[in-house]
Amino acid sequence: MKRLRVLIACEESQAVCKVFRELGHEAYSCDIQDCSGGHPEWHFKQDVLPLLHEHWDLIIAHPPCTYMSKAGARWMYPTAGNLSEERYRLSQEAKAFFMEFYRCDCEHVAIENPVPLKVVGLPEPTQAVQPYEFGEPYSKKTLLWLKGLPKLQPTEIIAEHKPWMPSNTSGFAHGQGGSRGVAHDQRTASRTFAGIAKAMAEQWSNYLLSL
Repeated sequence: MKRLRVLIACEESQAVCKVFRELGHEAYSCDIQDCSGGHPEWHFKQDVLPLLHEHWDLIIAHPPCTYMSKAGARWMYPTAGNLSEERYRLSQEAKAFFMEFYRCDCEHVAIENPVPLKVVGLPEPTQAVQPYEFGEPYSKKTLLWLKGLPKLQPTEIIAEHKPWMPSNTSGFAHGQGGSRGVAHDQRTASRTFAGIAKAMAEQWSNYLLSL
């Protein structure tokens, strides 16, 4: 079987990298942090941008979303209708980094991010996926921007699921609805679900090998 050369950008957990490795592919994670996945021999601890000039059969990127995510609306608009110039500047720096992957010279690219604020101006995504479509009992809408790749197909839909992220938590004090969620820190919030990682590795490697 042909071995694909795969780069997982902005990934210290190695969640996606390890699944590609299990399938026999030459996959590497890259992040400015040490990896926590237990395989430093598969990890580049550096700025990922120089690596984009190398040959890769597939690039999967998880660029930082802190300043672009819709979840950060209260910081982008600290008072009703008033845009924070500093927050907007940071969002545009994050967008420029995102676009490095979107425009990179690789035929097959996937970029993963949560729903962004409209003011950031990211391109339209290709697909939205949920963990509960891939055997995970949680909801967390995640967007994919795909180039030269098919959309992910659900593998196991879980009917009963709960929110991964907190939402409208201030509403509890007023007797309104909301969700405490599961993720209460940035690392947990940005976790790649095993079911989605497995679908990426299996479906996209099968597609690329079929070409």
